[in-house]
Amino acid sequence: MRKSGQGKRARCNAQGFTLLEMMIVLAVMMILAGITVPRFLNIVGDINLRYVATNYSGLLQSARIQSVRKNDFYGIVPTTLATGGPAYFVHLHASSASSYTVGDPLLPIGSQITVHEGTGSGAPNESTLSCGTGCTFASGTSYPAFNARGLPCVISSNTCSQNPGQGFVTFISNSTLTSNVAWAAVIVTGGGRIQIWSCDQSGNWVQRN
Repeated sequence: MRKSGQGKRARCNAQGFTLLEMMIVLAVMMILAGITVPRFLNIVGDINLRYVATNYSGLLQSARIQSVRKNDFYGIVPTTLATGGPAYFVHLHASSASSYTVGDPLLPIGSQITVHEGTGSGAPNESTLSCGTGCTFASGTSYPAFNARGLPCVISSNTCSQNPGQGFVTFISNSTLTSNVAWAAVIVTGGGRIQIWSCDQSGNWVQRN
């Protein structure tokens, strides 16, 4: 009798999951995926945004070092790669007519990243950002440049004029598959210091360096 009972239990266990049980498991998995995947995508987007902001800051630092070392002015220039993607590079006497040459520090920008020079980017509470006491951001879409003293200046023809109390701001945004837009900003203060800022979900700006 005991062996017969064990055989019945074995046959029951061999039946596996029912269709209803499998459907319940799949439903739970889909719910968990719907919760975790958007969060994961936002995390990846934030990491990518900070990566670009950090590298853009490094590009500015390179331009500043070059200007002091070469006793001349260097600036940032946008360009389009052979692949069609956007990029920025450091160039002597930078202007819209400057073209990239091998050896210039270069920063490729991902397709989901948008770079906006100057104010008016549409970033949350961008008016709360400042380049220091008594400092104002360069107007228009002027790209950052540095004179021979490593101070920010505005390029015009073959000159780069320093306006005391003037800095630069570059806004960087990243759109994810969840339609959320994350923001970062790279600021050049009136004294030539370079700062990285990020915007939290409440629209508050936090300095990262």
